[in-house]
Amino acid sequence: MGEDHFTVKGKNFMNTNDDFAIPIPNPASFFREDPGGWGVLVNMDTAASVALNPTGSSIWKLIDGKRSNRDIASAFLKSFQDAPQSAYEDAMALLDLLAEEGLIGYEVRI
Repeated sequence: MGEDHFTVKGKNFMNTNDDFAIPIPNPASFFREDPGGWGVLVNMDTAASVALNPTGSSIWKLIDGKRSNRDIASAFLKSFQDAPQSAYEDAMALLDLLAEEGLIGYEVRI
């Protein structure tokens, strides 16, 4: 496949402009998870919050400032044997939401 497509577990995906951006957790973000995997993220600067189901919590834990959006979504997809085709796009949508709420940011390269 060309550079505009890639495959994970036999499923084809298109690259977006944000696929290679590396998300960084906002230092003002606070994450709390219960034993069942449900979590809540709060931006302590703005009081914005996002409730996360176990899937969202597992994605949050992959955000380490080293992996790109694509790496995070792919790792998430690989961790579930029967993940639906929409799982990659759902992971990317969560990353977009976390950025909109100021819970993650992206390194700016000059």
